[in-house]
Amino acid sequence: MRNSFFRILVLALIIATIGVLSIYSSTFQKEGVWQGIYMRQALWLIIGLVCFFAISSFNYRKLWDANYFIYGVALFFLFLVFVLGIVRLGAQRWLKFAWFNFQPSEFAKLAIIIFLARYFSRKSADDTSLLSGKFGIFQGIILPFIFVAVPMFLIIEQPDLGSGMMLMLVFVSLLYLTNVRLRYIFILLVSLVLPLPFFWHFLRDYQKQRLLVFLNPNIDPLGAGYTVIQSRIAIGSGGFFGRGWLSGSQSQLYFLPESHTDFIFATFSEQWGFLGSCLLIFIYYLIIRQGFIIAQRTQDTFGRLLAYGISLLLGLQVFINIAMNMGLAPVVGLPLPLMSYGGSSVLATFIALGILVNIDRTRNVF
Repeated sequence: MRNSFFRILVLALIIATIGVLSIYSSTFQKEGVWQGIYMRQALWLIIGLVCFFAISSFNYRKLWDANYFIYGVALFFLFLVFVLGIVRLGAQRWLKFAWFNFQPSEFAKLAIIIFLARYFSRKSADDTSLLSGKFGIFQGIILPFIFVAVPMFLIIEQPDLGSGMMLMLVFVSLLYLTNVRLRYIFILLVSLVLPLPFFWHFLRDYQKQRLLVFLNPNIDPLGAGYTVIQSRIAIGSGGFFGRGWLSGSQSQLYFLPESHTDFIFATFSEQWGFLGSCLLIFIYYLIIRQGFIIAQRTQDTFGRLLAYGISLLLGLQVFINIAMNMGLAPVVGLPLPLMSYGGSSVLATFIALGILVNIDRTRNVF
């Protein structure tokens, strides 16, 4: 495996441990259920590690045969959210199983990557090769887009615009990597961009407000723009070296909402400053780079596309979340992988990393 197992494991552990410490720092002064929230995150970290070890030993090629079943299960749970889902913060995204709130959209992202890797690959007796070279616009663009659009629409309706858009970004990126004809990709992008002004009327009021606040946070400094303004203040107040762990004004004095979830990067930056933030981003870079290295040296097309998809998903989520914290992207509710509080996100990320490791472990072709 060329030490990819230990590199990914160590890097993921470092990020997840930083996440637990940051969650503790942003909640330890709060009363009630907040006081034990870091312990729940630590528990999810342990469960995530168990999943990582289990999946890394599981032959990823079996995902080829289970592809449609995985896709169907993902759709089933996304539909189930509208029937049995619990509502939190105005969104219906979670299913409650005993003490665990399960968010199907986190696992749907991985299911779509598995589906697309399978769709654009061809399995024979000897190897797995790329199939997209024989596709016309219907097979290469329209048909896979329909399979992506169904779960994307369900996720956006929860509403979870960020995760829905993430599926589209990964889809377009994989289209390019599978060598689908560029003119087909261009037609798809034009078809998506041209109707955007009309979609404005279908957005919910808070989504419209978030987009307006992205352009100018000061138009509603005590409402929709409050979180972004406080996040930028937190990042800026950290300076070069930061205020230190368990210190800071915005996160410790509760000025920064969602300081343990979507805006945990701002919490971390306030405490560890520009230097610590650069180090954290560099660790993310190393783990994403390792994913791309695994993809590049994998001869099996299914495994290569799967590795590319997982790496792209991780990289895009990190980029968008950090940009969101800095006010450089609209607030879309995407967690920072392995750091933001949330069991579903932690488990889905560790499962994805386990698949990455297994792809490198099983690099022989079919």
